[in-house]
Amino acid sequence: MHFLCTSHGLPEGHSRAFSVDGTAVFGVRRRGQVYLYRNCCPHRGIALNWAEDSFLDDSASLIHCAHHGALFLIESGECVAGPCEGEALEALGCREDSQGIWLTG
Repeated sequence: MHFLCTSHGLPEGHSRAFSVDGTAVFGVRRRGQVYLYRNCCPHRGIALNWAEDSFLDDSASLIHCAHHGALFLIESGECVAGPCEGEALEALGCREDSQGIWLTG
């Protein structure tokens, strides 16, 4: 397991980038739940974000690829619009406890 941040470090409706052993990942908190994904768009294999910690669309209801405009469901990583529609982000194991948020597996 790898410690990512305290629970307060990822507030409701926000996203945040992390690096774990050289692998770029990001987390999103929605409705109290934390979702972790590898920071890699299935369309071209590049990072989703241009600006640090910026992974959500303007409504903060979908994950957004800044390069291609693809939109992904926060809860599953499924692409629902854009050039990789029907594909999905790589979901990563996550655990949250009294210390904070952990990448598992």
